Amino acid sequence: MIDLKDISVTFTQGNREIHAVKNVNLKVEQGDVYGIVGYSGAGKSTLVRVINLLQRPTSGVVEINGTEFTTLTHKQLRAKRKSIGMIFQHFNLMKSRSIFDNVDFSLKYSGKSKQERRQKVTELLELVGLSDKVDAYPSQLSGGQKQRVAIARALANDPEILLCDEATSALDPKTTLQILALLRELNKKLGLTIVLITHEMQVVKEICNKVAVMEDGEVIEQGDSVQIFSSPQKPLTKDFIRTATHIDQALETILSSESFSHLEDDEWLVELSYVGDSTSEPLIAKLFRDYQLTTNILYGNVEIIQDVPLGSLVVTLAGDLEQRYKAFDFLIAEGVTVNILKKAEEHTATIKGGI
Repeated sequence: MIDLKDISVTFTQGNREIHAVKNVNLKVEQGDVYGIVGYSGAGKSTLVRVINLLQRPTSGVVEINGTEFTTLTHKQLRAKRKSIGMIFQHFNLMKSRSIFDNVDFSLKYSGKSKQERRQKVTELLELVGLSDKVDAYPSQLSGGQKQRVAIARALANDPEILLCDEATSALDPKTTLQILALLRELNKKLGLTIVLITHEMQVVKEICNKVAVMEDGEVIEQGDSVQIFSSPQKPLTKDFIRTATHIDQALETILSSESFSHLEDDEWLVELSYVGDSTSEPLIAKLFRDYQLTTNILYGNVEIIQDVPLGSLVVTLAGDLEQRYKAFDFLIAEGVTVNILKKAEEHTATIKGGI
């Protein structure tokens, strides 16, 4: 549905050129909820504005449903943009207009009759859960309700694509989850393709089936969400994911604690990571039964990404050295990644697919 080919965007500031987007290639399939994640200044907002040509690329090709947008006339582009809705971080509602009128404004040039417009607005507000706020004004709504109005307005012309530029950044965590649940519902109910820009991997984890990670204007990693979360390749991606899953925070607490960080001579501090079916295996019980290893669980977490469980455990393993290595062979055979965080002698190692 969306095909960005060799997209670059360069701005001139005085005598200096700023390369906001550098040679990006990105494909979004119909029905995707595609997350583009990166820190501030990574170029993600510029890239999403290229999709509907609010920002023209310096070079590259923008194809939407097989149509090359950069070759369209202004009139043709205006017509094509009706198939692309967009919501923003700060809602952009008109304060002096009622909620009904804010949504109705998007239908001003739709060619619909007054009655058709009223019916459409009523349906949209019901869809986003605001049918009781028809006569209210933006100042009377919470942040989450304002974003629901913005979503209704973006859906007024029945778009096939919805672009979300940091749409949850101004919301508290609970409201963020509610808005993401609404977007997920719209994706399924309307077959809406969603491109979501964010600096929070937590948002990607909740809703996206695919993700691209941006840094300094470039897409450094992209793929299926499960693949990215279970096997990130780039340091920035690993940083995002470990922050979202709270594993780094847990490790910091453990390693800074005298009672947890002190290890006996026959003991290792180990991180275990596993995907899918491995999470249903009684791994800890097997380590004791088959290898006589005593295991103390210091931290555990299971995330569900696109209905696939991803698990993390931080444990101490104590027992015979040879048995520990045999246990590692067993864990690896079960698809578990084993990372030795700390030994009594302060050595560290990572074991993936072999000792």
